[in-house]
Amino acid sequence: MDNRFESVQTVRDGLKDVNYLADDGIAGVVFLADRLGKPILVEGPAGTGKTQLAKSVAEMIGAKLIRLQCYEGLDESKALYEWNYKKQLLRIQADRNSDAWNDIHDDIFGSEFLLTRPLLEAITSKEPVVLLIDEVDRVEVETEALLLEILSEYQVSIPELGTITATQIPLVFLTSNNTRELSEALKRRCLFLHVDYPQLEREKEIVITKVPGVTEMLADQIARIVRSIRQIDLKKSPSVSETIDWARTLVLLGLDSVNAEQAKETLHVLLKYQSDIAKAAKELSDD
Repeated sequence: MDNRFESVQTVRDGLKDVNYLADDGIAGVVFLADRLGKPILVEGPAGTGKTQLAKSVAEMIGAKLIRLQCYEGLDESKALYEWNYKKQLLRIQADRNSDAWNDIHDDIFGSEFLLTRPLLEAITSKEPVVLLIDEVDRVEVETEALLLEILSEYQVSIPELGTITATQIPLVFLTSNNTRELSEALKRRCLFLHVDYPQLEREKEIVITKVPGVTEMLADQIARIVRSIRQIDLKKSPSVSETIDWARTLVLLGLDSVNAEQAKETLHVLLKYQSDIAKAAKELSDD
């Protein structure tokens, strides 16, 4: 397969064109994942742009985004494939008078009766694909085994059909909020990328890029206030998406800059727990 990116700078510029502001670390890992044909395991706090990175890469290269949202209890039938039992039953009933059971058996376990789920869909797609396996840390350890064959060989073994090998190698992103330790076997198959809360200047640039009408002064104040609030011991620190929502709120209120009182009055947009709002309000009053 031809390489998707010419250089790390190409990745960074391409992501910026679709309004994702990546640093050299992020762009470098995406570049290497393409060249090495390896998945990327993206870890970091919730709301730091891990999922958006996969979406933005798909938009940048014009690829189809296929998303597997992980959750406790996710199994093979939801992640890989399952058989269309209703259609199989209709096929059996249609040939119920036939003596050739072997022919019917081979027929009902053909590709016509196979329901593809995200993992199988990603490797059998004829068009370019970005596969997003979101919040992989939510599944049980045993369920990770479903991913290993695909992430190492880009193939799926179906007992009735044999081994299905990828027609093209998708770019794969696995995201994790680090709520539990992932297996060593899974980590070995991936390039690792940690995405943390952005630095002050980068968050300011994100706000300016994502929020039409925001002034540079307001964006700078927002980034500084959010940065100071993240230093507090909170139940949930404000994510980048919540920073953007807060910035949009202040712009809708017609503000070119924000003072402590205005910030306290709108903290409910930025924070999601009353105890966190109270702590942040006290911090703003002290400042």
